[in-house]
Amino acid sequence: MIETHRDGWSRRELLELAMGCSGAALFGGVTPAVAGEKYAYTPVLTYGPFYPIEKPAERDADLTRVAGAPAPAKGQVVHVSGRVLNQVGEPVAGARIEIWQANAAGRYAHPSDRNSAPLDAGFQGFGVLESDRDGHYSFKTVKPGAYPGAFAGLRAPHIHFDVTGRVNKLVTQMFFPGEPLNARDAILRAIPGGRQAAVTGRILAPTKNLEPDSLVELWDVVLITG
Repeated sequence: MIETHRDGWSRRELLELAMGCSGAALFGGVTPAVAGEKYAYTPVLTYGPFYPIEKPAERDADLTRVAGAPAPAKGQVVHVSGRVLNQVGEPVAGARIEIWQANAAGRYAHPSDRNSAPLDAGFQGFGVLESDRDGHYSFKTVKPGAYPGAFAGLRAPHIHFDVTGRVNKLVTQMFFPGEPLNARDAILRAIPGGRQAAVTGRILAPTKNLEPDSLVELWDVVLITG
């Protein structure tokens, strides 16, 4: 029996994908610090002001549906998958991963969000899971909309991650490749050493068992020691 992850990718498909990727990464966003040495850890980025004060009753890995809501979440479905690794490329099993984000209109379900964009009763906005024995994780969500930043301009679409491994904790953000706003996002631009690619995943075509217009983004998180 082939084990299938929540995003519809089987373990075999993930392995075949990894073997077919060129360069250093098994999945998006991971590159060695120096050839033959450790993987570079994922940059730390701000929590931001919209971490949930009150977490929703539903906190599973599918953010596109809320029990009792009249319809699923609005927007383009995104399947975000990857692995949690340490700096020698070993998987970190049992890492707790929290994500939170704006809805498709660019609004957080947070009392401090003054954006006039509408809320979405069908969008969960927050999810949590633990990585499996091979470090894999998988969330189903929607592509977040851009929204006005605290200082200047629009924030590029991104998803917040809080990852707690056996030893280390990492707070960061994942961005979408090819977004025009990426070049102007103040937080993304501020990452030193030209390491913006470390917080940007790879986009692949959805498999036949996923929504045909959905996005599949693969992104690994690298903790300093796991």
